[in-house]
Amino acid sequence: MDPRRLPRSLRIALVAGLVLLAGGVGLLAYRWYERPTTLTIAVGSLDGEAGKLVSAIAGNLAQSKAPVRLSLIQTPGPLESANAFASGKVDLAVVRGDVGDLSQAQAVIVLAHATVLIVAPPGAAISDIAELKRATIGVIGAEANQKLIKVLTDEYDLTRAGVTFKPLAPADARRALDAKDVRAILLVMPLTEKYLALLRNVFPHTGRAGPVVIAVESAGAIAEKERAYQSFDVPKGTLRGSPPIPADDVTTLQTSFYLVAQKKLGNDLIGDLTQSIMSARRDLLAELPALSQIATPDSDAGAYIPLHPGAAAFYEGTRESFLDRWGNAIFLAPMIAGGLASVLAAAWRFLRPLETKTRQEALDSLYALGPRIREAGREAELEAIEREIDHVLRTQRSQPVADDKAERAVTAVNVAAHRLENLIHDRRLHLASQQPDDAGS
Repeated sequence: MDPRRLPRSLRIALVAGLVLLAGGVGLLAYRWYERPTTLTIAVGSLDGEAGKLVSAIAGNLAQSKAPVRLSLIQTPGPLESANAFASGKVDLAVVRGDVGDLSQAQAVIVLAHATVLIVAPPGAAISDIAELKRATIGVIGAEANQKLIKVLTDEYDLTRAGVTFKPLAPADARRALDAKDVRAILLVMPLTEKYLALLRNVFPHTGRAGPVVIAVESAGAIAEKERAYQSFDVPKGTLRGSPPIPADDVTTLQTSFYLVAQKKLGNDLIGDLTQSIMSARRDLLAELPALSQIATPDSDAGAYIPLHPGAAAFYEGTRESFLDRWGNAIFLAPMIAGGLASVLAAAWRFLRPLETKTRQEALDSLYALGPRIREAGREAELEAIEREIDHVLRTQRSQPVADDKAERAVTAVNVAAHRLENLIHDRRLHLASQQPDDAGS
């Protein structure tokens, strides 16, 4: 069936429906492509500071309509965040380098460096952890520091020296020192003014005396064996400037807080995330000075936590350009446009009214049938010609007769058709007369 014989209104409705359908599909595809990707992130710390920083970053990403958004999963601390990450429950996590299973982790940014501090009250005659004998050390954040305790115990044989470690809540630290329940306190914290002020409030001090920072002189040897740690010197005067406490640089250990991503996350996604976080850092730095600690992770192939390839591309400036990413699409666009043009042309032909031959064209087509009739050698050819004549007559019958000129044209068409019918009749008789001769030969 010729679709152009359908009512024009129906053809318009069909094409309009197809156009609306194609437009709707295109709009949905665009909205799907442009929609932001939301990643879940586990974050937690004893004082809640890590959660505040990440929450501020997440708010900035939403406000700036970044392509990647963050959905926070609050945890009690870095150990629980690492466990949630290792079990695959979250896409991202803020973790401490020496806590939990990070075998599936790839670094995105370093949020902060955390320094191992073993601090004794003023007047303590201890300079190195090796000098501790039969002492109890209070540990703030004991669960997260289990690996650190084991590393120190093994390196210095603290079990043989009678040193024990006692979990201690931050609020109980001052009381435990005053009651001599503990001889020193072990904690891991960034060396920022906020945390240093809290530490000063824990230890009583006089005009000249102050807390004693106990060195970990074997920090270099520990760092070679345990890659989660680095040797670090606490600068002179970190706790107090005048007189300086400590009086000289003190060697100890340092680890880092990382934002890590699952290995399975795509490079473009993590590249967008890294770029968005760095932009948020710039916007929020005046409000949250702690963000100044954000740094680029180690990009060496043998890094303790390998850098995610997407983040590495951002830091190295090797992210794909617009042409790199969309070159194929740009190349294919003309071909697609050509295909759409063909579809539109077909639609136009579908919508275009069925063309009817003019009466002059009908006469010309009828006159062209005469030679075919005379040359026809079979009955089937004559029948086909008769069908063509019938089609021309039906088409012309549907045209209005507006004036005398049109009426004369109709008469001419009918006369031509009648003449052709006579030719067909004569040709049939001629073909019939030829049949006996063919049989005899």
